[in-house]
Amino acid sequence: MSHQYPDVDVDVDVDVVVVGAGMAGLVCADRLRRRGAGVLLIEARDRVGGRTAGTEVEGEIVDLGGQFVGPGQERVYALAAEFGVDVVPTHTAGASVLETATGRLRRFRGTVPRLGPVALADVAHAQFRLNRLAGAVDAEAPWRGPNAAALDGQTMQSWIDRTVRTRDGRRFLALACRAIWACEPSELSLLHALFYVKAAGGLAAVTDFEGGAQQDRLAGGAYGLAARLAERLGAAVRLNAPVRRIEQDGSGVAVTAEDGTTWRARHAVVAVPPPLAARIAYRPPLPAARDNLLQRLPMGSVIKYIAGYPEPFWRRAGLSGISLSLHGPVTMTVDSSPPSGRRGTLIAFVNGAPARDLAARSPENRRTAVLDALGRLFGPRAAAPVSLVERAWNEEAFTRGAYAAVFPPGAWTQFGTALRAPTGRVHWAGSETSPRWYGYIDGAVRSGEAAADAVAQALRAEPAPGVPLSPPESP
Repeated sequence: MSHQYPDVDVDVDVDVVVVGAGMAGLVCADRLRRRGAGVLLIEARDRVGGRTAGTEVEGEIVDLGGQFVGPGQERVYALAAEFGVDVVPTHTAGASVLETATGRLRRFRGTVPRLGPVALADVAHAQFRLNRLAGAVDAEAPWRGPNAAALDGQTMQSWIDRTVRTRDGRRFLALACRAIWACEPSELSLLHALFYVKAAGGLAAVTDFEGGAQQDRLAGGAYGLAARLAERLGAAVRLNAPVRRIEQDGSGVAVTAEDGTTWRARHAVVAVPPPLAARIAYRPPLPAARDNLLQRLPMGSVIKYIAGYPEPFWRRAGLSGISLSLHGPVTMTVDSSPPSGRRGTLIAFVNGAPARDLAARSPENRRTAVLDALGRLFGPRAAAPVSLVERAWNEEAFTRGAYAAVFPPGAWTQFGTALRAPTGRVHWAGSETSPRWYGYIDGAVRSGEAAADAVAQALRAEPAPGVPLSPPESP
């Protein structure tokens, strides 16, 4: 290869350098290598997995990050089948619990809690309108369409204020916004909310457990898929190597890590969250549209807690373990106990502004606030777990939040065209680039596959040294 990089010491030559060993980067690197490309996967952390993460609690692997899968997410199901990972249904038997803003508990079944007949009708009308608006959005190009600018010029909050007439209805939709997008309604473009719904196939796919995106989880944790992919890639994975600079010319790229190590390749794929992609120095500079887009995409705010108990005691009381709270700080809980039922696990999410508020407190204060909330929802036993594990995703240096990047008003229509378009020899991957299942593990897998396909096509079109690429695999 011939490159023009002054003052760059070359350590490794490969066809493709993939930056970021989350699910998107792992899938991209694995797919490229199976097609005959020389690949190096560089990860800043001391582990792979990105926004999936696992830890062992009382002899069981639990997910600290993304964990749910559901109908329509064919790519992640296929990956699980490939590695022989079993699918476990999320426990939903029993009644769910709503904690009102005043601390009262109401049991309910289904997706929408008992809010009173007028508020229920109000919420149902809002859901119908959201679904109808989402149906008209082009998931491949949300900035298209005669109403795109108007939809992108307002927030989810302004739409709720204009559409929802009851106080309980507005409170519930604000809670749903925190649960789904991990942000406040005032931070979220209405167009982005509609795109997100369209990318999942409808509002029910986003919100439901049975038949929706929370229907299943993976035995041994979703992180297990990432670990298996990394094991197959072997020495092609380099950990503890934060990338600080990417340079390119007409014949290749140079990717430089924090310690000064530089790798050269014919192409690079950047598969990290948008705020982290923005912190890499690019030479030549990124096009203005791409740079402006990255500057505008913060991550959602999430703290996830794993509370372990000797048994899933809430089931004996006829409860599913699913709860929603308007009182806070916990937004939602789900039963994540092992299939054997030999011990109980509740996962609790603190999302949006409550997550940012809680993050500012001391660890002891945070623990007390969460245990108090669990005690209110499920009784005194819930306030005394045998273990409590916290993962504050906004404090993760190489994630800076979850579940995904949040598009504020104006971002889609002004800069959306730059989201997926390659920048010369630099390509982009990550759940945020997927027009299907944005923000989910399945979206990350799809984005890794799409990036690998695009790079493989570019490699085949170039005169190149090394092993020729095999034909594309069937999706």
